[in-house]
Amino acid sequence: MSPRPHDLIWLNDVNALQGDLPAWVSSQWRISLPLVVRRDTHPQGLIAVGVRGMRRDQRAAAWVAPDVIRRLLTPEALADTATLLRSPFVSQPPLQAAMLLAQQPWPWQWGITGSCGYALATEVPVIHGDSDLDLLIRAAQPLAEEEMMRWSRMVAGLPCRADSQVETPYGAFALNEWLRDGRVMLKTSQGPRVTRHPWQEAE
Repeated sequence: MSPRPHDLIWLNDVNALQGDLPAWVSSQWRISLPLVVRRDTHPQGLIAVGVRGMRRDQRAAAWVAPDVIRRLLTPEALADTATLLRSPFVSQPPLQAAMLLAQQPWPWQWGITGSCGYALATEVPVIHGDSDLDLLIRAAQPLAEEEMMRWSRMVAGLPCRADSQVETPYGAFALNEWLRDGRVMLKTSQGPRVTRHPWQEAE
């Protein structure tokens, strides 16, 4: 089990969270709720995670040991049509938008992150009619520009605001930024860097 950024993980020990955590975590986070894997590294091999509260401003950074993970769910698993249809939030615009994307063939794996992904995984009502849809495209190799443009056009016509991140082996970047500028702010485990080569390791 090798968690990647944006994966959701569940723990087998309520006391497994490590780090300097705000007081609300102990009252709002419980072991039945997932944590969101963050993009960071730890010298002892701990996994960077984020804890979500019920309010938008309640986000906390923590660390967990790999051996306390009992379940992992990827963003791609949440973009499945059957999963979307089963959700109690299926009538909300972000999920309607995801359904439209799921009905199209794409040459890559993609998934749902952010509040919509969390709501799909937990049925906790953290989304509403004005929520954004956060999307992740897995791209081990450079993507065809024609297909990226097709995706971008469809996303622009969805019934809610949607943001697409492209995940490469070296980090993630905003698709719109790439299509507009040909260079991006690549978010990596060592921090952000500006590059025209997001599929290449930093020199």
